[in-house]
Amino acid sequence: MKEAKQKKLETSIGVSSNGSISALGAFSVYLMTELFLAVGFWVARFKFSVDLVSDPSLTLFLLWSIEFPVVVIIYSFLRKDPEKCSCSKAVGRSILGLFSGAFMNALGAVALGAPIGAQYLPKTIHWSFLMSVFTFVPATVVFGASLTDWHRVFASVKPSGNIEYMILVPAYGAIIGGWFGAWPMPLDWERPWQEWPICVCYGAIGGYIVGQIVSLCLMLFLRKHKSLKVA
Repeated sequence: MKEAKQKKLETSIGVSSNGSISALGAFSVYLMTELFLAVGFWVARFKFSVDLVSDPSLTLFLLWSIEFPVVVIIYSFLRKDPEKCSCSKAVGRSILGLFSGAFMNALGAVALGAPIGAQYLPKTIHWSFLMSVFTFVPATVVFGASLTDWHRVFASVKPSGNIEYMILVPAYGAIIGGWFGAWPMPLDWERPWQEWPICVCYGAIGGYIVGQIVSLCLMLFLRKHKSLKVA
């Protein structure tokens, strides 16, 4: 009964019997993740009367805490070797990925000039958790501790299949978007959204969504290219 329900959920998001996913399935996954990002902003605005400018820490906490379980549930259906790795194991390693990814993102942000101090610490922590949900968590759920897959996809940039494009491109999109988002911070416009990490967060979210769109385009292009080669 439990397996039948899991199969039904996998089919509903476009996962085939061999563990791959179609471009349409990837599109539905992206819609769900973007929808729950919007839900996070809605909850912050209409339930807590805050936003990224007025209270970055609380808003970021709401965003990542709402987005995290959605990403984990969706990507657990796309995990490698489902016979050896149960859903509960995938959830367990996603929590480890969340914290390790947050640490790495915080370390990278500080190394690149993010402000340090007690007033910035909660903002940096919650921003790092959100970035971890964008960058580390999907890969942790799908790959686990497979260093070969991590190196091939992220270091060598040689993804194979739609699932790996879904992991790689939005993650790089979030990182590049956050980097571009940091550009207005040192300018003397004296706008409240120039404070750390507001504009960086907007850039990362924008880059994440652009990355999803780019990965869909790559999936469609590669499918067309493959069909032309077969023909």
